[in-house]
Amino acid sequence: MTKLSVNINKFATLRNARGGNNPDVVKTAVDAERFGAQGITVHPRPDERHIRYRDVLDLKPVITTEFNIEGYPDDRYLGIIEKIRPTQATLVPDSPDVLTSNAGWNTLEYREFLEKTIKKIQDWGVRVSIFVDPLEDLVKGAAEIGADRIELYTEPYAVQYKAGREEAIRSYLTAAESGHELGLGINAGHDLSLENLKFFHDQIPYLDEVSIGHAIVCDALYFGFENTIQLYLNQLR
Repeated sequence: MTKLSVNINKFATLRNARGGNNPDVVKTAVDAERFGAQGITVHPRPDERHIRYRDVLDLKPVITTEFNIEGYPDDRYLGIIEKIRPTQATLVPDSPDVLTSNAGWNTLEYREFLEKTIKKIQDWGVRVSIFVDPLEDLVKGAAEIGADRIELYTEPYAVQYKAGREEAIRSYLTAAESGHELGLGINAGHDLSLENLKFFHDQIPYLDEVSIGHAIVCDALYFGFENTIQLYLNQLR
């Protein structure tokens, strides 16, 4: 079964907007796991506009499933990975001022940098996933530099889904098949939702993990947090 990793960044955004500790992101993570989530994802950005460095430290001892830490692999991020030793480090090419991840790595242009970084993280016993666009040459590049997995950037799929889901998923099928044949694990994330997740999953049966945050938070406002996680898990069964 494809694992659901719940990205709790937006819960931290809500907390930070008011100050204090409501909602409590540690309790959010514990509850998400209790409700069925098979992983927790965070992206501790340098400006700490949502998840803070302190949050990452507090989350480490309470997470009993998989802990996935996203980020641009600068010295700060690598320091977090070395200290926390999460299950997975997902490397994204975001500059500090980007609102949210909006493109994958060019694994050919940044080959040397990524290869050294991946090796360093893997030496700490951490699985490495590379955020990529659904292009065969970039997927092949990820395999060649030693990544364990790729995370397919799915915003274009989500945007095109209503206009024609078969066309929207075409490049993802090719990229996922290529990655699977090269021995890469396949993750996906960004703008996946109750509307488009089931079709994506049904078309890519060897999908290892999806990371979903914003849509889960929005749906939880209407359906409740526990029920929302169950609704998402049902799309993956």
